[in-house]
Amino acid sequence: MDIIRPELKQRRQRRRIILASLAIVAVIAVTGAVFSLDPALPSVPQASAWVGTVERGDFTREVRGPGSLVPKVIRWIPAASGGRVERIVAKPGVRVEPDTILVEMSNPELAQQLEEARWAAEAASADRDSLAAELDRALLDAQSGLAALQSDAESARLLADAEKVLSEKGIVSSIQYQQSELRANQLEVRVGFEQQRVVRLRASHEAQLAAQDARLEQAARLIERREQQVNDLSIRAGMTGVLQEIAVEPGQQVQLGANVARVAQPEELIAELRVAETQAREIQLGQQVRVDTRNGIVSGSVIRIDPAVQGGTVQVDVELTGELPPGARPDLSVDGTIELERLDDVLHVGRPASGQPDGRVSLFRMIDDQVAERVSVELGRASVGRIEIRSGLNAGDRVILSDMSQWSEHQRVALK
Repeated sequence: MDIIRPELKQRRQRRRIILASLAIVAVIAVTGAVFSLDPALPSVPQASAWVGTVERGDFTREVRGPGSLVPKVIRWIPAASGGRVERIVAKPGVRVEPDTILVEMSNPELAQQLEEARWAAEAASADRDSLAAELDRALLDAQSGLAALQSDAESARLLADAEKVLSEKGIVSSIQYQQSELRANQLEVRVGFEQQRVVRLRASHEAQLAAQDARLEQAARLIERREQQVNDLSIRAGMTGVLQEIAVEPGQQVQLGANVARVAQPEELIAELRVAETQAREIQLGQQVRVDTRNGIVSGSVIRIDPAVQGGTVQVDVELTGELPPGARPDLSVDGTIELERLDDVLHVGRPASGQPDGRVSLFRMIDDQVAERVSVELGRASVGRIEIRSGLNAGDRVILSDMSQWSEHQRVALK
């Protein structure tokens, strides 16, 4: 027969209670451990993270701008006479001398004006000859009349002198002598007036001839001007250099003063750089420049800063002091780096993707090779590729310089 043992049943119940309690305690412990763990750090692809090291030392501030080489001496050749383009003689790229003909034009109106000017000059010359002959004839008539009057005056004087002697002897009456004396005096006065008339007539003749000579000179100058206008229909370079551009086409009607061609001296080039207006305010005349021609670096200095802003940039002209490399020619694209100033013993680092000079920015500083934490950094003066650190970092610190805006809500990130 079976024996009932109640202590065994109580023992099994106690075991169940103990096991259930231990299970509850274990669950509570595991849950607490899980909640006590830190959240997982966001991952940043290591390939996209650009890490730079903070350095202490000399720091050169620079600004950079693209540009091109242009001739220092450029001359646009204008049309000195209006006309129709008949032929383009020279093509861009050829070397020209001052007398080299670039473009030939025609203008029938100018040719007609030249012929009319020559006819007018011939007519003026004939008028001058006719006037000179007429004036000479009038002067000869006046001189002839003067000679006759002088002869009469001398005869009257001789007669009056003779009758004076006879009148004193009583042979001739005093009245007759006085009449002869009066006539002699009148003739002498007339001779004086006639002499003055001849002098004035000669002066008048000279003035009339001078006026006619002036008209002849004017006509000759008009011929010269018309001839020059006709000659100017053949447009010449006017200087030694290289023809860069022809701005007209055959058959085109060109107005007086219009630009026809451009000639430059390629031996002497300068660089025209375009610098952002926010960076151009510290550029000064005489600052040193390095010009990259893609085939070598050429040194230079700033010689002009355009006071106007165009398209958000300022033009800076650079005189090249170094020797140009082979292949340097006008319109060649270049990059220029202008040295603003040299700073001694400062903290500096590569320029981050965000942050402005003289401002504050948050950067991720590397704690170890895998984890970076956010720090606040005060920036100072900037250059092309580096920027001054005023506070927040020390020499040797490594910081992420690439764009980290998508992790702006995290204090730490992990590089994977």
